[in-house]
Amino acid sequence: MYSLFIFNHSFSTTQYKWNKTVIFTLFFNTENAMDTPKNKRIIVYLPVILAFVLIAGIFLGQNLNSKSGFGNRGSINADSKLNDLIYLLKEYYVDTVNGKQLYESAISSMLQKLDPHSAYIPAEDLKDVNAELQGNFEGIGVQFAIEKDTIVVINPVSGGPSEKVGIRAGDRIVMVNDTLVAGKGITEQQVFKKLRGEKGTKVRVKIYRSGIRNLLPFTITRDVIPDYSVDAKFMVNNTTGYIKLNKFSETTASEFYTALEELNGKGMNKLILDLRGNGGGLLGAATALADHFLPKGKLIVYTEGVHQRKEKIYATSDGLFEGKPVVVIIDEWSASASEILAGALQDNDIGTIVGRRSFGKGLVQQQFDLPDGSAARITIARYHTPTGRCIQRPYGNDPQAYYDDYTKRLLSGELEGTDSVSFADSLKYHTPQGKTVYGGGGIMPDVFVPYKRNKDNVFYNNLSGKGLIYQFAFNYTDTHRKELMRFKSFNDFNKGFNVDDNMYNQLIKYALEQGVERNDQGAKANKKRISGMLKAYIARNLYRENGFYELYLSMDDDFKKALDVLMQKY
Repeated sequence: MYSLFIFNHSFSTTQYKWNKTVIFTLFFNTENAMDTPKNKRIIVYLPVILAFVLIAGIFLGQNLNSKSGFGNRGSINADSKLNDLIYLLKEYYVDTVNGKQLYESAISSMLQKLDPHSAYIPAEDLKDVNAELQGNFEGIGVQFAIEKDTIVVINPVSGGPSEKVGIRAGDRIVMVNDTLVAGKGITEQQVFKKLRGEKGTKVRVKIYRSGIRNLLPFTITRDVIPDYSVDAKFMVNNTTGYIKLNKFSETTASEFYTALEELNGKGMNKLILDLRGNGGGLLGAATALADHFLPKGKLIVYTEGVHQRKEKIYATSDGLFEGKPVVVIIDEWSASASEILAGALQDNDIGTIVGRRSFGKGLVQQQFDLPDGSAARITIARYHTPTGRCIQRPYGNDPQAYYDDYTKRLLSGELEGTDSVSFADSLKYHTPQGKTVYGGGGIMPDVFVPYKRNKDNVFYNNLSGKGLIYQFAFNYTDTHRKELMRFKSFNDFNKGFNVDDNMYNQLIKYALEQGVERNDQGAKANKKRISGMLKAYIARNLYRENGFYELYLSMDDDFKKALDVLMQKY
């Protein structure tokens, strides 16, 4: 859920790479030396041999480190208890155990005990994990959903492989490479495995299309598919632009630049930047975006750790939105790189931060690739906003409690009040213009927007939480696609399409059939909101994210407050 932002430092010293490989080869391959009858005879000598080899390897590694400029970073513990224990489990445990899995579990647990964001990534997961930060993956290029046990194409990616061969929104993927996938209980992960693949490889699919009796065969050549960071970009009015950003990846800076240029060309001189739900990503992407708002020479962020010297990052050249009003919306799920950007603007007295206190992730991870194709992301530093505050919130040894902080804040009423966290004087900082800001627990907004909760919302929350508004909207779009195609643009749709009483009652009937408890008062009190969300979801199916957000934001309190701040303050 939370993308970790990474320093892309690489160690190119040949000696160091060799040393690392030696140590990890010993670490991972000891199990293989214990599985033959021949080795059973010398098992009593194995701990001594292992200890000798490990000590020799460590001694050699220390010498190589000093020669390659890494210096002495402390002695390495040569205790072989982990190897001994795994050997004992393999030899004496009541059931058969997998030595490799035991090692990987031990490594994962070891890193989790350090902090909530250090992590081990198995080799089979590394490509997908890296793809999120790289901003692209290789596949056929469709946005899909699994409806009624069938893969349904929501939209083909514009210009992607599927669109090029003629696959359309609403198509059902029935077969993949002569294997039936409809009605087989397929999961999203299984779909990814079947449809994603290396660029240039081919996959055959058979499609059911409404109105056509026979299945349609397609051969799709996989390609690089962009995974966009910018969800939506449009003009709210003649002078105000809106950009929704979902993460910070390698493509974010160029996407954001393009969005700014496009909206500037339409007359934008005020901007609402929506970072709600943005779990972060690459540090470099966050600083590149901050550069568009801050004058040259202004500090954006600095990082330091016990083994990492202090590194400061400053704004460089003139940005596309320097000196113009900006409001940034954050919430309890805005984290890491989102907080770097929001903190950089807040500490330099640029714009206004609106919403609720952010997640509070102030730790920097560096990824180390391991010889077997896996990787470790290790926390190497803390980042600090320009005033010197670290916004990492406290964490203990319980990862679940750390991520349950949102529930704690919700139940305590904090999200509905003034976000009244108890801050010590030592966590108070001041911007150049004298504004008080806080460290130690996320970015506190300049303008707080409370989370609203009342008994009439229970009915809406049930429909929304179970995905019933979305599902009804999808089914409606699917069965009325020809009728809806009379709207040639989103503006035509927005003006000409409305959810009437008959359609609303059909949705309520559908919800009751799906097990939602009858609540006439809730259905009446939430009619405007539910109808608005239904129209927004239909717009998403037809016009992608821009269509959805233009309708959704008209009902959104955070957005309304951000727009009000822009109109009143600037």
